[in-house]
Amino acid sequence: MSDSQHVSARAPLIAHESADQRQEQEQGTPSSPSAHHAAADGPLPSSPNPSQFSTYLLITTASISGLLFGFDTGIISSTLLYLPSSFPVSTFAKSLITSATALFALIASPLSAPAADSLGRRPVIVVSCALFVLGALIQAVAPGVAVMVLGRSVVGLAIGGASSVVPLYIAEVAPARHRGRLVTVQSLFITGGQVVAYLVGWACGGRWRLAVGVGAVPAVVQAVMMGWLVETPRFLVMKGSEERARVVLRGLGVENVDVDVVVERIRAEIKEEGGSGDDGWRSRWNDLVKTGGNRRALTIACMLQGLQQLCGFNVLMYFSATIFALVGFTSPVTTSLSIALTNFLFTLFAFSLIDAIGRRRILLISMPFMVIGLALCALCFAYLPQMGAGQADGAVALRMRASPDISLSTLPAALLISLILYVAAYALGLGCVPWQQSELFPLRVRSLGSGLATATNWSSNFVVGITFLPMMDALGSTWTFALYGCVCFVGWFLVYGFYPETAGLELEDVGKLLSSGWGVNESVSSRNKGYTQAPDQDEDEADSP
Repeated sequence: MSDSQHVSARAPLIAHESADQRQEQEQGTPSSPSAHHAAADGPLPSSPNPSQFSTYLLITTASISGLLFGFDTGIISSTLLYLPSSFPVSTFAKSLITSATALFALIASPLSAPAADSLGRRPVIVVSCALFVLGALIQAVAPGVAVMVLGRSVVGLAIGGASSVVPLYIAEVAPARHRGRLVTVQSLFITGGQVVAYLVGWACGGRWRLAVGVGAVPAVVQAVMMGWLVETPRFLVMKGSEERARVVLRGLGVENVDVDVVVERIRAEIKEEGGSGDDGWRSRWNDLVKTGGNRRALTIACMLQGLQQLCGFNVLMYFSATIFALVGFTSPVTTSLSIALTNFLFTLFAFSLIDAIGRRRILLISMPFMVIGLALCALCFAYLPQMGAGQADGAVALRMRASPDISLSTLPAALLISLILYVAAYALGLGCVPWQQSELFPLRVRSLGSGLATATNWSSNFVVGITFLPMMDALGSTWTFALYGCVCFVGWFLVYGFYPETAGLELEDVGKLLSSGWGVNESVSSRNKGYTQAPDQDEDEADSP
């Protein structure tokens, strides 16, 4: 996104702990945001550190949607083990129950883009809360497969809307130097939700209805916390509510002297991009696909979101308990918990590394370890009993193909270690980097681009979920996981060739990077020199790292 020629690039969206801010605090001037309807001259509640408290409160509240997403992907793993005790479930029904969420998330994510631009980021998150509650309750009372699929579909609508809008919301309230870390908060909540899901599944055992019903609780908590969620300054300026935007900016820590500058900067961007956001979607679609920089941004975002799912990670979330049961673990749900914990812990590491190391570099480092982990998994499966969809239903006996020189008792442990290596590498890179997608797009097409990229995620998720069990039947476990490894191998070269480094850049500067090319060499050179400005930006106008 281009800056106005008359607005300094030094003006950050959020400047934490400024001198003016501290002076305001000493004088008793409150500076954290109130509820989203606060008037421009209304009082703002104070706190020991208003700007940081406000920012993290907003981001934490919004990111609860990620916890709900993670809970849903994790709870289905244990649920699939116990569903047959309540009603007949075929292999195809299991695939349909699993993938219905992704299919309806695919439907919802593009629709969330016009909703976010017309109604606001906040209302979309509110509607998602209601759908999460409704979907969880439908699943809890499901008498058969059809109603179970319905409940999963409603949850899919909630996830599709939230997964597109929440990263957009966070990117628009986060300071540039911490944006990657704060967007990663959603990934932390997703992985934390998976851990909670496995714990709930273990605690509930065969009471799967109670387990899926627990998913309504975080949604209710988020709905209660929505009173503290404000709209983003960028959306408010786009809609002409500049006074409310100033209130939010002050509450988020922007210095008083900079508030008008930031508002003017956003207004200039909107004017330069050709409108306030109320023009037709055909016009914005044309801008997205016909403008070179926007088209490259969309390609990168969709590529990363597709790789995140086609690498096969979510089959572990959906079917890990089934896999571990088939290879001989006596407590498959507890064993699956180790996968979720690994994902959570290494997402924590990513939280601290993504801005320091950079998005591109962390992918190039982590993806080879994903390939190694999947290759070792395929090797272990080659010597373990072969399993397919039939075995997953208990309908076909295990076919032994073990080498006489290898102890079967050690192979499940080796498989688990290989999966942990794969999951750790995934969590560091592909698990969180694709959700930085909003920073790639200029404001005018940001919601549309983010929605389409998220739709790519869900379409890939649906393909993986619906094809996993049939692939296990047709190809066997060895070649199924080898195929996922090939996707990661090819993905590394795609990242190397087309994904520039965006860490530390203002949202406005990323557009410059992609305006005349992929910007890979320029961004890497700039990063290596220790700069955070776009290549065509003067050094004396660069933002601080």
